[in-house]
Amino acid sequence: MKQRNLGGVLPASEISLGFWRVGGLEASAVRELVETAVEAGIDFFDTADIYAGGESETLLGGALKASGLREQVLVQTKCGIRPGQYDFSKEHILSSVEGSLKRLQLDYLGVLLLHRPDTLMEPEEVAEAFQILHSQGKVRQFGVSNHKPQQIALLQKYLPFKLLANQLQFSLTNTSMIDAGIHANMELDKALDRDGAILDYCRLQDITIQVWSPLRYGVFGGTFLDNYEVYPDLNEALDELAAQKGVSKAAVAVSWILRHPAKMQVIAGTTNPQHLRELCKAGDISISREEWYGLYLAAGNPLP
Repeated sequence: MKQRNLGGVLPASEISLGFWRVGGLEASAVRELVETAVEAGIDFFDTADIYAGGESETLLGGALKASGLREQVLVQTKCGIRPGQYDFSKEHILSSVEGSLKRLQLDYLGVLLLHRPDTLMEPEEVAEAFQILHSQGKVRQFGVSNHKPQQIALLQKYLPFKLLANQLQFSLTNTSMIDAGIHANMELDKALDRDGAILDYCRLQDITIQVWSPLRYGVFGGTFLDNYEVYPDLNEALDELAAQKGVSKAAVAVSWILRHPAKMQVIAGTTNPQHLRELCKAGDISISREEWYGLYLAAGNPLP
């Protein structure tokens, strides 16, 4: 498994395992998933305090302890979402981390992300919370999730250390991050700038984009893989490339993301060990420029 330097400073596998959907699984199944991930070269796990009401962190913590793999991986979690509101207050950030560490059975977090922008955020207060957590050795690095450029810049102004990552949705069927740039200066819907050119901003600031839901369409839709009814051309193109390269369609779709020069890190959300093994072969193949644009077009994304 190839490595990415998150934020230019933190080595991590280019594919991470996400624990959004493990709630309700048996502890043994989560342990098998964790062990499969490490065997495949994954050394970075992503979760959040909100996932399954904290059960995701509990299951991950138990699996790491039972497997004896805690020292071989970095764990990233998120905070800031509460029922009916977002909360970046100092008190909530500090209490959230304490709860996460307890559930994860860890002494420290590799990375802490602020989950979704809190419009009532006071950046000085966030900075104070981060400094406390860092000085106490409870969090080593920090980042954000689903943030726009100026929101990141406002935070960074008050922080004594660099934000490493921004976790964003991106896939063959969720391409707004690149559409506006491709359709620059066009009176088309695809030309609308929905995120403040976050892709270019992150590249300029050496902030690693972590991709969530790389195989799904919409926010909470299903996977586009084998969905011939909605994405017939895309699945035919994926079938052809998968056969040529000797990997699964999921691996081709993930390789399409990894091919982008922004050097994104993909958060794989599968709970199936075999699917995870297949997906991790994405780094073993190469996607040419022609193939990359061919998949982009097959997903229903026109070029101007």
